[in-house]
Amino acid sequence: MAEEIRIPASGGGLIRYGDEYETKFKLKPAHVVAIIIATIAFELFLRLL
Repeated sequence: MAEEIRIPASGGGLIRYGDEYETKFKLKPAHVVAIIIATIAFELFLRLL
């Protein structure tokens, strides 16, 4: 029979970005969506004037 090939386990180059640094700004996804909607509404308001 043929020999079994074993590959060593590794991370495969995966990076965990959450472990690298802490940021001063922590936004929840809901806040980002609210900012985008507010920006769109403000732009529409300006176009109507």
